[in-house]
Amino acid sequence: MTIFSAEVSWQRGNSGFADGRYSRAHNWTFDGGAVVPASASPHNVPLPCAVEENVDPEEAYVAALSSCHMLFYLWLASKKRLVVDSYIDAAIGVMEKVDGRMIISRVELRPRVVYAGGMPDRAAEVRMHREAHELCFLANSVKTIIEVRFD
Repeated sequence: MTIFSAEVSWQRGNSGFADGRYSRAHNWTFDGGAVVPASASPHNVPLPCAVEENVDPEEAYVAALSSCHMLFYLWLASKKRLVVDSYIDAAIGVMEKVDGRMIISRVELRPRVVYAGGMPDRAAEVRMHREAHELCFLANSVKTIIEVRFD
């Protein structure tokens, strides 16, 4: 078993609270020392209570799924002796009401992979993405539909 941790910290400061007009800005601190400024999404909490430039949990969720998929894809490519020069994914998450609850119902991964030298044919690349999806710890942990798109 492996355990992962993050510290999430928030301070009220000088703002009110009971009126709902408090800052949603907070920090995520990870075991390696990285500190990420976070906030509620301005889609859910109006400015200035939300901080637009901070990462919100919904964005982090999409990024984490994309990152997990990418890391497994790169590992699979390296095992096949394929050299990847770059991997860029413009991933999106769709939040909607399902069964009366707001959920991120779907995440679309849109990877663009550039290879050095030999590159796999389209069918082999699709198979590698399917395998990366099957291996991804996070994809295996959620009920969100995760699609890999090649537009």
